[in-house]
Amino acid sequence: MTVAPPKALTIAGSDSGGGAGLQADLRTFFACGVHGMTAVTAVTVQNSLGVTGYTEIPPETVAAQIEAVAGDIGVDAAKTGMLASAAIIEAVADACDRVHIGRSIPFVVDPVAASMHGNQLLRDDALDALRTKLFPRATLITPNLDEVRLLTGVDVRSHDDQRKAAEVLLGFGSKWVLVKGGHLWDDPGCLDVLYDGSEFIEFPGPRYDVKHTHGSGDTLASAITSRLARGEDVPTAVAFGKEFIVKSVAAAYPLGGGVGPVSPLWRLEE
Repeated sequence: MTVAPPKALTIAGSDSGGGAGLQADLRTFFACGVHGMTAVTAVTVQNSLGVTGYTEIPPETVAAQIEAVAGDIGVDAAKTGMLASAAIIEAVADACDRVHIGRSIPFVVDPVAASMHGNQLLRDDALDALRTKLFPRATLITPNLDEVRLLTGVDVRSHDDQRKAAEVLLGFGSKWVLVKGGHLWDDPGCLDVLYDGSEFIEFPGPRYDVKHTHGSGDTLASAITSRLARGEDVPTAVAFGKEFIVKSVAAAYPLGGGVGPVSPLWRLEE
């Protein structure tokens, strides 16, 4: 009988256009050879041109999804995406405690808090819930630079600023912080900085001249989660995730009339 692969859970919103959110997470999990499960937090109305509406899932239903899959199937690693509200964040934190996600089970928190244009997506109380409820439970947090600004007030303009932001973010209680450099637009490359309080580990990468980058943060966090589900340590998982997202951006394709998604389909061809 075939043995089940490692199992990864995404706690995130649905993207009806399929480019980001839990759809991007699931296809990345598949491309990385892990079984993907979901706890849906919100249903969005969106396409390549943007989001025109969304409906939140009741917090108790989000929590019940987490406990249902963890109690029966088991979870080897979990990640978050769009969490929509403070009430949902608090419900996720409590449910994760009950099933040991963030304790014995690795937990990646991708703090989806800013749009691709840098606009704030979460209310202030939800930002505070991220800092106080989820970050202390996280194995790793993966903010982009707009999310760094919203969460810490640090406006990152250089690699030195990335390291300073990582120090501030680690103070919220996660074990590791990955400050992504994709939004450092004047930088000819894309440098991500990983920090655990003792050392900075840098992950350089190229900057491609492409506009189709929808779902890039989700894809990176999911690729990292897939390796944590396999038992790898955080630096090794992040190194894999960095290579994965670089190739996914290079393979990005147009979709509709707006911004297309990064593509993990390169791995199937490879």
